[in-house]
Amino acid sequence: MNVLVTSISKKIPLLGAIRRAMRKAGMMEALIGADCNGNCIGSYFVDEFWEMPSFDDLAVEEFISICREKRIGFIIPTRDGELPFFSSYRQVFEENRIFVMVSGPNAIEICLDKLRFYEVLSAQGFPAIPTALSVENLNCSYYVVKERYGAGAKEIGLRLTKEEANLHAEKLEAPIFQSFIHGMEMSVDLYITRTGEVKGAVARKRDYVVNGESQITTTIRNEKLEGMCIAVASYLGLYGHAVMQVIIDREGQFHLIECNPRFGGASTLSIEAGLDSFYWFFLESQGMNLNDYPFIRSMNEKKQIRYPVDFVIDL
Repeated sequence: MNVLVTSISKKIPLLGAIRRAMRKAGMMEALIGADCNGNCIGSYFVDEFWEMPSFDDLAVEEFISICREKRIGFIIPTRDGELPFFSSYRQVFEENRIFVMVSGPNAIEICLDKLRFYEVLSAQGFPAIPTALSVENLNCSYYVVKERYGAGAKEIGLRLTKEEANLHAEKLEAPIFQSFIHGMEMSVDLYITRTGEVKGAVARKRDYVVNGESQITTTIRNEKLEGMCIAVASYLGLYGHAVMQVIIDREGQFHLIECNPRFGGASTLSIEAGLDSFYWFFLESQGMNLNDYPFIRSMNEKKQIRYPVDFVIDL
C-alpha cells in the first residue's frame, strides 16, 4: 500500500509532512512522487519518482493499472487542475482499494469556479466577496481581477481602478472581478472526515505573501472565523484537507474569498498546530474510527517562515 503524491514540483515540506504521517501510522511502504516534469526538484525527496503524462492522455483504467503495478493504495493530489479527474473517479479508485484524498465532483466544481462559489455561498447567507463578470455589476472603489477557474493568484490584479481592471482583464483567459477589501488576509485550514464531520480547523494570518502563497504565516485563535469556515465546509460537502481564504476588514467583518479543496502551500503550519490531516486520512482510509484520535490543538501559537535551502548529494 504505497502512497502516491501527484504534481510534487518543489513541494518538499509537503512531502516531509506526508512521510512523517506515514511513519506515525506505522506505514513503512514507499512514498512515490509524480510530476509531468522529469527534472522537478521533488523527485529527489521521494522513494520512487514517476514522470507522469498529462491527464488528458491518461485513461482512468490505465492509471489504475499503473497503481496496481506500483502497489499504490493512497493518492494525495496537490494541484487544482487534477482535482476534477480524481474527484470524478474517486469511487472507481475505491472499488480498486485505492483511496484518494479529494472531495466529490460538486464540491470541486464549486470551489474551482470563483463566480459559482460566490453565487452558491452568498445565496446561503455566507459572506462571500462580491464577484461578477463585469465591473459594471460591482459597487466599489477598487477592484481585484483574477482568473475565474483554478488558482486565484495566477496573474492577479489588486486594488485596480475601473479602467485598470478592464485593461488587466484583457490579459486573462476567463477574467472575473471582485471588490477590493482592505484588511487582514487569513487562511483557515480544515480537515473533513469521510462522514462529513469537520475534524478540526486552524486559522492563520498571512503575514507575507508571494505569488499567492504565504512565506510567513502565524496561527491565531478566532473561533468565530473558524466556525464560519466549518459551516461553509459542511455545506459544500468537502472531504479531506481544504483551505479557506478570508479577509477580515477594519470593522472585523469576514469576506470569504475562495476555497482551495486541497492541501495548501503553507498548510504544514497547521499540522504543527495539531491538524493532523495526512495521518487522519491514512487512518480512516484503513477503516479506523477517528473518534479515537482527537484533534488536540497546540497550546502555543506558531509562526512559520518558508525559505529555500540547499540539498547536496554525492554522485
